[in-house]
Amino acid sequence: MSQIPNLDNSPLNLKSIREQSQRELVNILNNIRGKKCLVIDPKLSGSLSLIIKSTILKENGADLRHLSAEPVDIDCTKVVYLVRSEFSLMRFICSHIHNDTSKGLQREYYVYFVPRREVVCEKVLEEEKVHDLVTIGEYPLYMVPLDEDVLSFELDLANKECLVDGNTSSLWHIAKAIHKLESSFGAIPYVRAKGKASVRVADILNRMQAEEPVNTSDMVMPGINTLILIDREVDMVTPMCSQLTYEGLLDEFLHINNGAVELDPSIMGAQQEGKKIKVPLNSSDKLFKEIRDLNFEVVAQVLRQKATSMKQDYTEMTTTNQTVSELKDFVKKLNSLPEMTRHINLAQHLSTFTSKQSFLSRLDMEQTLIEAQSYDICFDYIEELIHKQEPLVSVLRLLILFSITNSGLPKRNFDHLRRELLHSYGFEHIAMLNNLEKAGLLKKQENKSNWLTIKRTLQLVVEDTDTANGRNLLLQT
Repeated sequence: MSQIPNLDNSPLNLKSIREQSQRELVNILNNIRGKKCLVIDPKLSGSLSLIIKSTILKENGADLRHLSAEPVDIDCTKVVYLVRSEFSLMRFICSHIHNDTSKGLQREYYVYFVPRREVVCEKVLEEEKVHDLVTIGEYPLYMVPLDEDVLSFELDLANKECLVDGNTSSLWHIAKAIHKLESSFGAIPYVRAKGKASVRVADILNRMQAEEPVNTSDMVMPGINTLILIDREVDMVTPMCSQLTYEGLLDEFLHINNGAVELDPSIMGAQQEGKKIKVPLNSSDKLFKEIRDLNFEVVAQVLRQKATSMKQDYTEMTTTNQTVSELKDFVKKLNSLPEMTRHINLAQHLSTFTSKQSFLSRLDMEQTLIEAQSYDICFDYIEELIHKQEPLVSVLRLLILFSITNSGLPKRNFDHLRRELLHSYGFEHIAMLNNLEKAGLLKKQENKSNWLTIKRTLQLVVEDTDTANGRNLLLQT
C-alpha cells in the first residue's frame, strides 16, 4: 500500500474523515470474531491504502486477498468480501461459494458493499442460490482524502454512466458524500451549480438536508462557506489537451494512481532490478508541494537553483569555520536531499518524453486546434497518427479536441476518419465510437463553430505559464 498522506495542514479537518472511515472498517472486522480472510475488490485496494494501513487490518485478524475469478485458497472459516456494487464481482463471489460447497468446505460468508448495497447485486446472489449463505452489510466509504486539499469520490465512470448509459446513480452518491461532509463541518450555506448534472446534485442535496438536518448547535459557523459544483461536460477541451505542469506530466506519462507512481528502480537511481517501486506524490513531500503546479520548464529551473544553492552551502562548510548554529541549519537543508534526488530523477525521466519530436508536434497541433486554424493540416495529422497506429487514447483525445473546437466534423471527414480508425485498430472499437458520439464528444458538424468567440469572450486560453496558481480544496469524481 502507498504512503498515507499527511493531512495536518488541510484547510478542513480531513484527518477526522479518514479516522472515521478507519473506525468503521475496523468495527466491521471486530464484529466478526476470530481469524478471517478479507477479500478486497482490486479497484478498492488503492482507495483503502489511503485510509488505513494493511498492518492495522492484519492486527484485527484479517488475512488480505484480492478478489478474482480464482477461488480463495486459505485455511480460514470466515470470508469477508469488501466490494463495489458491480454485477461481475457478484459472479466471482458466487463462483467461490459454489467451489467451496462442491469441496465440502463449511465457511461463513460476509459481503460488505462499498459504499452501499444495490438490489441488482442481491438479485444475482439470489439467482445463484447463495443469498441465504451470505451476511450482507455496507461500508459507507463515500469519499477518500487523496491529499490535504483533495477529496475524491472515486467515481471514475460517472461521466460515462450519466451521458451514455443514462445511469444517474452517481449523482446521488455525490450528494450523499457532500451531506456526509456537512455532518462533520456543518451545513453549507451557499451552493452554486453549473450544468444539468450539478443542478441535479444540488437538488438531491437539498432534499437530504430537509430529510436529515445537520445538527449545527455546537458549531459557531460552518467549516465550508460555499460549494461550487461544475459538470465535467462544461469543459471537455481541457482534459483532451496535454498536461504541462509537473504533476500533470507525471500523470500523463507515468500515470499517478492513488497518490503514487510505480516505476522501475533504475529510474530512481537504484542499482538493483526487479519489482517496481512505489513513489508517493503528495503534499507530505514539501518539495513536491512547491513544484507540483509549476510548468515543467519552470520546475527544471527551480531544481537547478536548489541544487546550486546546496552546492554553494557545502563549499562554504568545507572552506570556512562554521558555528554550531550554522552547522545545524546546514544539516536541516541536508534533510531535504532525498526529496531533491527523487524529483531530479523524476524530472530527468520526464524529459526523455517531453524532448521527443512527436510530443512537441502534438503540442503544436493542439495549439492549432485551440486557435481554430489550418483545418486541413489537423485532419492530415490525425489521419497520419491513425495510419501509424499511435496509442488509440492519444488519437481519440486529439480527434475529440478537433470535434469540440470545430463544432463537429464535416460528414465526409467524419465518416472517413471513423472508417480509418476501425480498419487500423479493429472493429471491436465500434461500440466505443458510438458511445463517444452519444456523449456528444465526437459528432458530425451541423452548425458553424462559435469556439473562437467563446474562447476570446471567456479568456479560456492562459498564456502565462511561469507561475503556479493557488490550490483550493477540490472535490473530484
